[in-house]
Amino acid sequence: MSKIGKIAFGLFLLLVLFLTYLEASEPQPVNWNPSYLETDKIALGSYVFYESWKENTTIPIEKIELPPFEFLEQGPTGTYFFLNNYLDFDDAELKKLLKWIESGNTVFLSAGYFGQNLLDTLKLETKTYIPGEDFTSMPYLDLVNPDLRSAEPYQYSHDVGLEYFSKIDTLKHTLLGVADLEFFKDPKDAYPVFLKSSWGKGTLYLHTFPEAFGNYFLLTNSNYRYAQGILSYLPKNETVYWDGYYKTGKTYFTSPLYVLLNNRALKWAYYFLLLGCIVFIIFEGKRKQRPVPVINPLKNQTYEYSRTIADLYLEQKDYKALAIKKIDHFNDYLRNRYRIFSNWKEDKFYKELAEKSSHTEEDTKYLFRKFQEITNKTEITKEELQDLNQKIDSYKQ
Repeated sequence: MSKIGKIAFGLFLLLVLFLTYLEASEPQPVNWNPSYLETDKIALGSYVFYESWKENTTIPIEKIELPPFEFLEQGPTGTYFFLNNYLDFDDAELKKLLKWIESGNTVFLSAGYFGQNLLDTLKLETKTYIPGEDFTSMPYLDLVNPDLRSAEPYQYSHDVGLEYFSKIDTLKHTLLGVADLEFFKDPKDAYPVFLKSSWGKGTLYLHTFPEAFGNYFLLTNSNYRYAQGILSYLPKNETVYWDGYYKTGKTYFTSPLYVLLNNRALKWAYYFLLLGCIVFIIFEGKRKQRPVPVINPLKNQTYEYSRTIADLYLEQKDYKALAIKKIDHFNDYLRNRYRIFSNWKEDKFYKELAEKSSHTEEDTKYLFRKFQEITNKTEITKEELQDLNQKIDSYKQ
């Protein structure tokens, strides 16, 4: 490598190191992806809620990784707590869950989206609140019970969608919590987001704002009291089964590079290693041996060979043999060009060839009658051979 090349490589390396330092020292952006996983400490993880609940209650909380359909087969009793940005049970699973509630258990569902089969069963409808002119969506939330209501509604101070129940059967559902995008004092002026429904001997709770159980909301001002008020509705002496199956934030290891790329330091070390390999290939990957001599391939002399064979036939005046080979070559041309196998006795063959070659059916039949005449003769003249060659060339064009 020349001196100028070494200087250029050094400057390039310093630039890469400087850019790497800037990237590594940049503050980590806030992750707003929905997770609701009890181990995630991101804005929409449920680490704070889960750990605080475990520390401040004597009720046992069990994490369930199985699908509800399989878990309920074991015959548990207690409260099943679901928290995710969406909950969509299939028909068999929903039927089993409702039957479990009917036997005297409690289920709590908090999600921004519920499956249509659940809403149809409970005769509920949901809608998304559309923001006003300023396009901001920072909901205010509160509970309806005067003993649990706050002096001022709790605000979620980040843009987020607000789902609410647009249709409720007041004979079957009890309103427990409301929300609105504007500040309100009277719960009657807000939209329902928290309902209680009696189902057989048990109880079903539905909540459409799962962000209220996220780390960001609970660590803002005194918003944790809203979650405390919701939990006060749950039975105090039953085991709580925390659903760990329906979680958007569940980890799926789909690549061996997952751990490497999930850590910022290891990720940049990996990128720097790849960059170093590229630089090595550019500057040190040049050929360092004498060039390999080029060996030209053998010349294709098929045309010269064919000319020689044809000349031999012409010298011997065997025009009939040349004509037969010309006809065979034309038939091979039809197979390769039009994927047609010649059969002079079938009208379907003439019609198909005429359509594909853009000739009339009469011209096609005439050409093949000429082939038949030459084939039936024992000898032909040079003029007949030339006439055959001219007809074949004309048909190809």
